[in-house]
Amino acid sequence: MSNTEQNQHGQPASADANVAEPFHQSIAGRIRNYFLTGLILVGPLYITFSLTWWFITWVDDIVRPVIPATYRPETYLPFHLPGLGLIIAFTTLTLLGFLTANLVGRKLIEFGERILNSMPIVRPLYRNLKQIFETLFSKSGSSFRRVGLVEFPAPGMWSVVFLSQPPSPDVASRLPATEHVSVFLPCTPNPTTGFFFYVPRRNVIDLDITVEAAMTLVISAGIAQPNGASQQQKLAALADAARMAQAAQTPRVPPPSSAP
Repeated sequence: MSNTEQNQHGQPASADANVAEPFHQSIAGRIRNYFLTGLILVGPLYITFSLTWWFITWVDDIVRPVIPATYRPETYLPFHLPGLGLIIAFTTLTLLGFLTANLVGRKLIEFGERILNSMPIVRPLYRNLKQIFETLFSKSGSSFRRVGLVEFPAPGMWSVVFLSQPPSPDVASRLPATEHVSVFLPCTPNPTTGFFFYVPRRNVIDLDITVEAAMTLVISAGIAQPNGASQQQKLAALADAARMAQAAQTPRVPPPSSAP
């Protein structure tokens, strides 16, 4: 047998290639599993921290110009103290809510609303924004409390929608003589845009999932399914796969043979 067909141990060269190839593939698979495990662990934490930090900085930039320089911590400290604007905004809004709960506060709010309602351009803008905020943040509001499926944009194709308030009597009187509901169909991956329309109630299939789970489903374009495997289960599966690959490559020591 020639040198090209036989290695220095007397074995065919093709046998060494067959042994080396699975070994390198297992190494690459283990590295991939370790990388994905670290990405799943660090990715959500980093994005959550970045969005939280952006929100705190955004509120601080709004509140800081209102605070006199004498009362700003950075005037006396060599560094900026983040989160102070968020604390001040939270305290101020809570105090305003407390003051408007009594008779004097309600009278002041009514007086201010009468002034705003007397302005031709500001009046419709204020009324619409107030109605939206009351609907979104009111405890008794029923908007976006239910999730459903609607056959859209074509027969056989179903879209996730959020059910909001029923149509007003003026709108309902001009719709066909059946029960209708107001639905909002968000777009992916930006759920702040979408389509709003009225649809017969019988054409909506209710889903037994929360609004948060449905919003996650829409933003992730179906990647994060409701009631799917949890984050811990995914991490555990990747870790088990890495351990199994490592155990498969660990050489097993044969038991000692008994002396003749």
